[in-house]
Amino acid sequence: MVEKAKIVKSLGESKLALPGLVNEALAANDRAKYLFTLLQSAKGHADNPAAERSSLAAERAQAGIEDESLDAVVAQSAKAKRGGYRIPGAAHIVQTAFGNVEHMLEPLTAEQDAEAASFAARLEQLAPKKPVGIDDILPGQAIDAIVSGRREDGDSLHLLVMDMHKALNRLQVRISSEVIDGASVYDIAEDDRPLIRAFMRGIEETSRLRFEHPGLGTTATRAGARLVIQNDIGTTDAHVLVVHVEGLTVHVTYTDVHLQRLLFFQSLFERYELAWEDTRSRRDATVEDEIYHLSLGAFTAGERPALEAFLAYLGSRIVFLIDWNRARKRLRMFLSKKDTLDVLKWAAAHNFGHRGFLRCGGEQLIYDAIEFAAHGQLHFGQGLGELLPKGKTVDLFRFVLRTCAEGLLDGRSESLIIDEVRTELLNHVRTFRHGLLDIASEHAGTVVEIASGIRDVLLRAGAKDAAALFLRNAERAKTWERHADELLNRVRASSGQGEEAAFYEDLVSMADDVADDLEDAAFHMTLMPRLNLEGEVLRNVKQLAELVVQGGQEYIKVLETARLVRRGGAREDMQDFLEAVHRIVGIEHQTDEVFRNIEYTMLLDGHDARSLYVISEAARDLEKAADDLMHTALMLHEHVLRQVQVS
Repeated sequence: MVEKAKIVKSLGESKLALPGLVNEALAANDRAKYLFTLLQSAKGHADNPAAERSSLAAERAQAGIEDESLDAVVAQSAKAKRGGYRIPGAAHIVQTAFGNVEHMLEPLTAEQDAEAASFAARLEQLAPKKPVGIDDILPGQAIDAIVSGRREDGDSLHLLVMDMHKALNRLQVRISSEVIDGASVYDIAEDDRPLIRAFMRGIEETSRLRFEHPGLGTTATRAGARLVIQNDIGTTDAHVLVVHVEGLTVHVTYTDVHLQRLLFFQSLFERYELAWEDTRSRRDATVEDEIYHLSLGAFTAGERPALEAFLAYLGSRIVFLIDWNRARKRLRMFLSKKDTLDVLKWAAAHNFGHRGFLRCGGEQLIYDAIEFAAHGQLHFGQGLGELLPKGKTVDLFRFVLRTCAEGLLDGRSESLIIDEVRTELLNHVRTFRHGLLDIASEHAGTVVEIASGIRDVLLRAGAKDAAALFLRNAERAKTWERHADELLNRVRASSGQGEEAAFYEDLVSMADDVADDLEDAAFHMTLMPRLNLEGEVLRNVKQLAELVVQGGQEYIKVLETARLVRRGGAREDMQDFLEAVHRIVGIEHQTDEVFRNIEYTMLLDGHDARSLYVISEAARDLEKAADDLMHTALMLHEHVLRQVQVS
């Protein structure tokens, strides 16, 4: 085909030669990019000989270069003693690279493309900079001037190739002889049509998820025995997907300036036995940012339907590369690196993608939702992790990406989608708070159980088996107190997840002092049956125990009504909450009075030292439990009122 194009061109009919010239130019593009990678890898090996690097043999073969001696270039490269880099065949490599760029210019010149003259001028400007390596030595600056992809550093051969590649893609669309399901094609075989349709079926399946972002333009042609399908993906330089189909084998060539996105792309094909060449070297941290990364993958189908299915799946994955790095950076503001990649991969696997999230505001969407859900509870420097329990942030972002994609596809307004995200985050926050309240309520239940046991056993203080009853109650109190400690540990497991979790850790910790006080009281009361207590002292101790039970029951009410109290909520809920707190305060004052009566009565009746000790310790434990319970209730009281004020 190339020779035919040259003959046609020599007859003065360059227009007729265009398809062949474009194909040759695209092949020259592949060869030039391989040579750029070869120079960059050679320089990298010389800078760090200990790092394992690829010979780039697979890339060479894929680019259609038969010179196997190039496979030894990387390993044999080293720093020169007088500076620069000794790279075997350096002058020939550079000369060949420039020659391939000249081939790329031919069809653009023949078509009189609007940019052809500019490209030619740039090539001429770069041509005098061709470094001639004496003894195969190239200065580092000369290598960078060829392979650099950073426009801020000035023009380079690599930048020229990228710009010409885009122009060739546009030219390819203009000269295409037909369009198959959106793909511009020319010079294809009849057997290629089902394969192109399969690829375009995959493109169509997910193309709406780009939400008006440019990209996904597809061209197809035949180069010898291969069907060549190319997709422009998006607008990023050096971000290209080329697919070669030969027989039942698909060769995927993917280039990207972002290594993380390349690895992400590879991870999307876990369901297929797609073998990627040289992926280990592409993970090398010494690879310079300014050069694109190239990866080659091969898949062989068992039969034709499986081949078409793979091409359709391949086409359906491309949309998830558009703006991927931008989405990754936005998500990293809220998620760990691993969680970010997991969310992006999940969104692709479920055909939601990330473009909808970006379209709806990206990180600003989340910041607005946080401000709405936090009700002013967050301070400067705090983030989403301060509102949600561990493991819930990933669930939230899955919801966000799904809601944004589905909402935009369904035609819902962005304001409605934003409200849905806000509501979901608010539900997460409330669920987290209610979960902590559940633990606090269960802990309060253990307090009531211990207090009730003490009250009940005091009612049977005169029974014949009183000693056994008091001992069993003490063991029972110890069991409940251990359960209370377990509940406290559950709250502590949430520590580090924001002010709300920290508050409830302090609250339950204070309530746990009540459980400890009561367990101590239960122990001291095991000594009471030996004292034959009766009369006023016993009556006052029973009253003290009953008051603590009532205080515990009121505290449960405080916790349950705290769930309902919010700004703008029912006034009755706030009234119930406040009344329960004030009843606990009143009960504590009563316990103070009863405790003083116990002390007065015992001294007045002339009890012995043993009785004084047992009764005073048990009564003091009960009185302290009531006091700690009051402080716990007041602590929750202040917290709830502060929340209502800022919400």
